[in-house]
Amino acid sequence: MELILKYFPNLTPTQIAQFEALYDLYFDWNSKINVISRKDIENLYERHVLHSLAIGQIINFKNESAILDVGTGGGFPGIPLAILFPAVRFTLIDSIGKKIKVGTEVSNAIGLKNIVLKQERIQDEKAKFDFVVSRAVMPLEDLVKLIRKNIAKETRNALPNGLICLKGGELQHEILPFKKIAVSYEISDYFQEEYFKTKKVVYLPI
Repeated sequence: MELILKYFPNLTPTQIAQFEALYDLYFDWNSKINVISRKDIENLYERHVLHSLAIGQIINFKNESAILDVGTGGGFPGIPLAILFPAVRFTLIDSIGKKIKVGTEVSNAIGLKNIVLKQERIQDEKAKFDFVVSRAVMPLEDLVKLIRKNIAKETRNALPNGLICLKGGELQHEILPFKKIAVSYEISDYFQEEYFKTKKVVYLPI
């Protein structure tokens, strides 16, 4: 938890309590339904929570923005972002029901009011959003084809509406079709931990 406060020192008492509750909740649920690798659960705050919050270093979502998290798994990056941006509306979808169950139970337990979780494939989601976020769910080109229909036309944030992905490793080949418009941010510019050396946030206006 100190890790979160190191980079986000201005959290409210409610936000701090919500972030603090995540470890025990995920540890408990992960023992029943495996959504985070067993060896990784010890690194929950660094590799899952803080990693998700890297998106919040790239863009400060305006109140009432609508964000869709595709392939959320147990709730990443959606749940940490919903804590960080309590006046922003988040919809989290995943095709695997047991993962959505974990995310739902966690968000209910910490009292998140700005979040909806659904077992659904992106192909079936019809609503419009300011941004789609995801964490390494599929190659960019495939994802863009599926989410283009979900991006609202009217822009309300500092960045034009589009896709924001958390990615790792070598990305040049994946970004190639979008090289004129894609912006890649090194997470190590924001967070000092070794884990983030090869991690990036990729933004694509759509």
